[in-house]
Amino acid sequence: MPQVKMYCTAVCPYCQLAEKLLNKKGVTQIEKIRVDLDPVQREEMMKITGRRTVPQVFIGDHHVGGFDDLSALDAEGGLDPLLAA
Repeated sequence: MPQVKMYCTAVCPYCQLAEKLLNKKGVTQIEKIRVDLDPVQREEMMKITGRRTVPQVFIGDHHVGGFDDLSALDAEGGLDPLLAA
């Protein structure tokens, strides 16, 4: 299973939903980067993704996006193959 990385904050409900969906898909390890604790990490996230909001989910080198993007990818059947790669 590829590495899963998520830029997040402590009290973001969408971050929690993204984590629950990933856990449901069998992901047990998520590298969480707390942008609320480290403004430099938020700047890095914005530079990489072009987005300001969290969560921002990466599966391997693939930027999935936020929770809505992750959920849509799952609904389209694209999340399982990405996690199996």
